[in-house]
Amino acid sequence: MQNAIISNVLKEMVVELNNQQLKKLKDALEKSLCNLKIEKIYENDKNASINTSLIDSFISSKRVEGCSKKTISYYQYTLNIILNNLNKEILHLTTEDIRGYLDNYQKNSKASKTTIDNIRRVLSTFFKWLEEEDFIIKNPIKKIHKIRTGKIVKETLSDESIEILRDNCDNLRDLAIIDLLISSGIRVGELVNLNISDINFNSRECIVFGKGDKERKAYFDAKTKLHLEEYISSRKDGNEALFVHLKKPYTRLNISGIEIRVRKLGIRLNIDKVHPHKFRRTLATKAIDKGMPIEQVQHMLGHTKVDTTLQYAMVEQNNVKLAHRKFLS
Repeated sequence: MQNAIISNVLKEMVVELNNQQLKKLKDALEKSLCNLKIEKIYENDKNASINTSLIDSFISSKRVEGCSKKTISYYQYTLNIILNNLNKEILHLTTEDIRGYLDNYQKNSKASKTTIDNIRRVLSTFFKWLEEEDFIIKNPIKKIHKIRTGKIVKETLSDESIEILRDNCDNLRDLAIIDLLISSGIRVGELVNLNISDINFNSRECIVFGKGDKERKAYFDAKTKLHLEEYISSRKDGNEALFVHLKKPYTRLNISGIEIRVRKLGIRLNIDKVHPHKFRRTLATKAIDKGMPIEQVQHMLGHTKVDTTLQYAMVEQNNVKLAHRKFLS
């Protein structure tokens, strides 16, 4: 590689220098380059190196901002997949590049519009950060607008289904889990991180850490208090975790453990699509349906934006009918 560089330099200077000067230049180049390791940098490798560096910096900034591990992993995975497919330096990407990628991805993967819009949102967050950090002057994704998605009214659990689930729990732990989920509306990730010491039975509340490690109080009803106390009294382990496995070594339950447990219970009882998040949505819907102010529901669920709360709370159609008759008929 050194010889090729020296040869190219001498060819460029042959019309400017005489033979003696060329020889001196050659000697100087050989002396300067002899101890240097010179490798050819291919364009793709260069792009990959720059892209990796920018993504790493972006992820670091999001970690400092307090984004959850789940969010950070989603950012990193999505950006790496996209940029590997585009095979171009981030700083040179255009609106046409991104729009073309989204279009091809939707056609080839047959992904839903919601999935495509999630990818768009990740790119929007990333390029907005690049713009704020002065890596780019023009944001290529500004012209790519939110993708319209059809509104799906997600189902909630009926009062009857909740009672059936409660009546068919075969142990105190599962009964306490269902009661706490439906009465507090906490996320399953918040539930598995609870310790016994986080529970205040006198005031029927607990301290939970939501997304971004934001601390808030969550509240539960008298029935939940009773079942939690019975469950804790029945335990024979010394684990600080609120919910643990029923068999030794009595380790803390994780998210998938609870998801599998409630899903199997729902299947056995022929109740459609039972999962932890459905309890949360049910509580939000019921709260708004009974007149609880949306700002209080927002605080109860730990949402930063009220728009997120409104997506969870699907008002019962029957009550819309009654309200119409009351106020407009």
